[in-house]
Amino acid sequence: MEAILLLGQTAGAANKLEVWDLIRNASGVVIGVMVLLGLMSVMTWYIIGYKYLAIQKAQRQSEQFEEAFWRGRDIQAIHGAAQGLRHSPLSLMFLAGYSELSKLQQQASADREGDLENVERALMKAQLKETTRLESMVPFLATTGSAAPFIGLFGTVWGIMNSFRAIGAMKTASVANVAPGIAEALIATAIGLVAAIPAVMAYNYFVRRIRVLQSEMETFTKEFLNIVRRHFLK
Repeated sequence: MEAILLLGQTAGAANKLEVWDLIRNASGVVIGVMVLLGLMSVMTWYIIGYKYLAIQKAQRQSEQFEEAFWRGRDIQAIHGAAQGLRHSPLSLMFLAGYSELSKLQQQASADREGDLENVERALMKAQLKETTRLESMVPFLATTGSAAPFIGLFGTVWGIMNSFRAIGAMKTASVANVAPGIAEALIATAIGLVAAIPAVMAYNYFVRRIRVLQSEMETFTKEFLNIVRRHFLK
């Protein structure tokens, strides 16, 4: 008989430790923490998918533009190719430089160095704009990676504190009484880690890819200015 009762208590404790039951029975603060971390995790995965596709498209179109730029013999043909590659930072920089160069040629200015500086400013402005576009939403990944574990830890501390208060009120500290509250509290930390780990990994990946594109933009700026200096502002 005692064995049957013991098995029944064990089964009851196991049922109480089901994850969804623990989440449903958690305190209001812990549930709030879990909801916040869940939203951060959803937003993180949305940003990962969106930025991965955007950066892949930017890299692919930049390679296409570079091929058209170096193989092209006519600047008008290069301009036409750049018009069809609007997701490439290099093509948008070229369009900005081309527009400024066209204005300078129409003005027929004699200040060669001043004209070159105007073209350089147009290129740098376009580069800054494209860098900002590439980096958009990426800081949220860094924020999630650094803050989510601490938010989860706050939920865990709060849940453990409530568990000890309940133990003090019952004046008993059996494993059956302690385990559900501790398990409930630890779920918050687990959710925080689930949100933080992919965010940190994705942030490092995107930062590396963006740095590669930034390096390509800086190189293109120098090459475009050299071409302008040799062929257009003589």
